[in-house]
Amino acid sequence: MNAARILIVPGWRNAEPEHWQSLWADRLPNAHRVEQGDWLFPRRQDWVGRLADEILASRGERVVLVAHSLGCMATVHLPPEAAARVSAALLVAPADPERRAQLADFAPVPHQRLPYRSILVASSNDPYCPVRLAGAYARAWGSEFLRLENAGHINVASGLGEWPQGLQLLAQLGVDIDPAELLRRAA
Repeated sequence: MNAARILIVPGWRNAEPEHWQSLWADRLPNAHRVEQGDWLFPRRQDWVGRLADEILASRGERVVLVAHSLGCMATVHLPPEAAARVSAALLVAPADPERRAQLADFAPVPHQRLPYRSILVASSNDPYCPVRLAGAYARAWGSEFLRLENAGHINVASGLGEWPQGLQLLAQLGVDIDPAELLRRAA
């Protein structure tokens, strides 16, 4: 497995310090959080542009995206030149911008196959995106689909902490990490 630059792509309102994305950003080698200019009033052009800039700045490195919620939508809206630089993506609890007025700028959701390997993780009781819709996204994007039972929005409220299962999924995407070792160091 080659070293990869891991870009953490938070969703609407950013990820709290206790969110698994924040914990991973602090602990994973080569991880970098993509910061947005406005977390409360997201504009697709700004969010996608910022993410594309981060990807294109990763010259010579494999790029793996770890996106949550609206971060998944920014990911699937990437322009072709940025998407071509991505080697894999872990897409967790995608948003439903067609149902939430605050996220409407990210609609319509693209339904084209992604040009890289991806795993989409959704919960049976996510209040922000029905699991059936998440499954439809996975089929359209060519993503492997993992359904978690009763994990809410797969965030702090879900009580996942470091989210060991997510680290294992990241390793399955070819990121050279040892989830057990990372969790031991975090304890």
